[in-house]
Amino acid sequence: MVPPSIQITDMSSNRVTRNLPLLPETNPVGVYRRDFEIPAGWDGRDVYLHIAGAKSGLYVYVNGKEVGYSEDSKNPAEFLINKYLQPGKNVLTLKIFRWSTGSYLECQDFWRLSGIERDVYLWSQPKIAVNDYRIVSTLDDTYKNGIFSLAMDIKNHSDKVKNIDVTYELLDAKGNVAATAENKLWVSPNTIATTSFEKTLNNVETWNAEHPNLYKLLMTIKEDGKVTEVIPQNVGFRRIEIKEIDQIAGNGKPYTVLLFNGQPIKFKGVNIHEHNPLTGHYVTEELMRKDFEIMKKNNINSVRLCHYPQDRRFYELCDEYGLYVYDEANIESHGMYYNLRKGGTLGNNPEWLKPHMDRTVNMYERNKNHPSVTIWSLGNEAGNGYNFYQTYLYVKNKDKNLMNRPVNYERALWEWNSDMYVPQYPSAGWLEEIGAQGSDRPIAPSEYAHAMGNSTGNLWGQWQAIYKYPNLQGGWIWDWVDQGILTKDENGKEFYAYGGDFGKDMPSDGNFLCNGLVNPDRTPHPGMAEVKFTHQNVGFEAVDAANGVFKITNRFYFTNLKDYMFTYTIKANNKIIKSNKMSLDLAPQASQEITVPVAGLKPQAGVDYLVDFVVTTVKAEGLVPAGHDIALGQFRLPVKADKTAYKAGGPKLTVSEEGDNVKVTSSKVNFVFDKKAGVVTSYKVGNTEYFNEGFGIQPNFWRAPNDNDYGSGDPQRLEIWEISSRNFNVTSTSAEIVDGNAIVKADYKLPAGNQFIITYKIYPDGTMNVATLFTPAHLDGKKIEISEATATATFSPGRENMSER
Repeated sequence: MVPPSIQITDMSSNRVTRNLPLLPETNPVGVYRRDFEIPAGWDGRDVYLHIAGAKSGLYVYVNGKEVGYSEDSKNPAEFLINKYLQPGKNVLTLKIFRWSTGSYLECQDFWRLSGIERDVYLWSQPKIAVNDYRIVSTLDDTYKNGIFSLAMDIKNHSDKVKNIDVTYELLDAKGNVAATAENKLWVSPNTIATTSFEKTLNNVETWNAEHPNLYKLLMTIKEDGKVTEVIPQNVGFRRIEIKEIDQIAGNGKPYTVLLFNGQPIKFKGVNIHEHNPLTGHYVTEELMRKDFEIMKKNNINSVRLCHYPQDRRFYELCDEYGLYVYDEANIESHGMYYNLRKGGTLGNNPEWLKPHMDRTVNMYERNKNHPSVTIWSLGNEAGNGYNFYQTYLYVKNKDKNLMNRPVNYERALWEWNSDMYVPQYPSAGWLEEIGAQGSDRPIAPSEYAHAMGNSTGNLWGQWQAIYKYPNLQGGWIWDWVDQGILTKDENGKEFYAYGGDFGKDMPSDGNFLCNGLVNPDRTPHPGMAEVKFTHQNVGFEAVDAANGVFKITNRFYFTNLKDYMFTYTIKANNKIIKSNKMSLDLAPQASQEITVPVAGLKPQAGVDYLVDFVVTTVKAEGLVPAGHDIALGQFRLPVKADKTAYKAGGPKLTVSEEGDNVKVTSSKVNFVFDKKAGVVTSYKVGNTEYFNEGFGIQPNFWRAPNDNDYGSGDPQRLEIWEISSRNFNVTSTSAEIVDGNAIVKADYKLPAGNQFIITYKIYPDGTMNVATLFTPAHLDGKKIEISEATATATFSPGRENMSER
């Protein structure tokens, strides 16, 4: 069992110094020690110590002897430890420094924790064994037939030349052998020899996020006819390419898109950090599965690994469940900023090339054979320059003869060392503009739709452009999970702690780490409903709602809709009038019009007729169970009666002015508007006072800022509207009786220079109608943004539930 990150039980400062190349004088060290014995069956084998993740500076000792050092905390550190072992009991000691030179390249926006972060284990191999292997599992130009090749590097750690048999078997989902071959290979002592295989397979089951079809590869080594090693690996056939298509953009050139198995897919993605509220950075397989289940149920098909590679098991589950992985090197140095002069940023300082390259190589070599890995990323927010030019060339060269996946880097922007343009936080307007104009490469924001607090409300506004233009290929929401740590207060009550919850004057980013779509316990935020709707793979559009004609679009790229159940329901307000189920044989990316029987609906005052659509799974699809709703749609039918004029009897109303007050009174009604304060101070019907403590209806242009408001500077930029919500300037009022009803108007002059008019219509029975008119606001000759325009009031206790007529 891996213990929690050290700071989970002893939280201290979570920020790293920026005084390159100096480290803090006080550098805490965690020491881990345990005894172990080597199994008897491992005699004569190579024994490896695998440390999947430890942060930050890791020293390894076996039996008191130093074995090695590592400071790439999010890639495995592996050591051959044969020469350090002894018979019987052995002692493993790990000494982990909280800060190291690696800390400057691990400036990610997450908890700055230290200690063991992933599994630690021993494993063994025969002296003659597989050292590495490279799999090509792509498709031919028909996107139907599989092109398979396998290169296996065999190492010989013995002192003898050996003739061995190397075999592979490729099994389909039913366990049938789809391909197999055997090569003989001579391997000299202390060398590595390579053997290769090739095969074309007709009509393979392809891999994609909708249908993650996998083959099982078994790589076997035999010595003297005896099996000595078998290595399994999942294989998925898919083809990834960036090319021009026939459609012409506004710039007169063909659109350039990323094609996955020949289709210009959309990445409906999210950024994900390693976070466990109980342990810190150690994430169990159970928690990984829970994350993936929630993602798949909410139409998320891709993950960007921010900003480091994840655990091996994470990739295996993505292979299995179907998620496009945007794999990212463990590099972020935004604390050093982005000055492109030589040495001005670590990314453009040649002295730091080796650690940049080492982290990139570690990511690529460990993850290159996973079907789910679709995009490589050189890092995040670390400037651009020489080091990233070199890491880009390395990955392009290594992968060109394997899967030739795109290599991206967000700080490269439009420079040559990013195959896609992957900006952060573009506006919906910019997406519309660049989508219509076209671009020299595909575009997908690596971060957008900042999910902090009450957010993601305008996600659909961005996806209207993404669905429309082929060069816009989705994006990755920031981010998945609120990074709260489960803690107890002084009374023993549990809560999720963040920011300044771990001591007075401790450095922190406040609640900045709580910016996910789900809570620390993985309960979805309300904004997840918007994400699910925006990403849904079935679209609905009203063609002729009056006659019940609607267009259904299959947004899947590899799935026919015939295996889903469609339900439409016609409602009068919330009362069901008609409902029916149907299936549609609709090919991927195709559309079809259907007709819903809406004839005979009679207009009724106060009644809205709605058509609701629901699309439901009929059978389980991986983590998505049968009976799960994958798409929704709702439309108001144009069947509407004219509003009936409200009429009411009651005691005669009179209007009057007494000092600063405008009054409407009768034996039943008492309405008071204070011209000086600009507020309705009293509204009494019978013996009931509806406004509490004189805080009645008044203009309001402000609400409590949420997290994203603060992040974008709204409280400062829109401060004039907070001022406009108090100390009102009423320029004129009027009061009159019209057809037995009282009409009171109040005209406000706002600090922004515009007018706001409120009209109160009071009926003899005490009913009141409130209407507002807001004129456009200009400041210094320019229209200005507004937070909101409403009228607000505080109701007396027990009078909170008001009815609308």
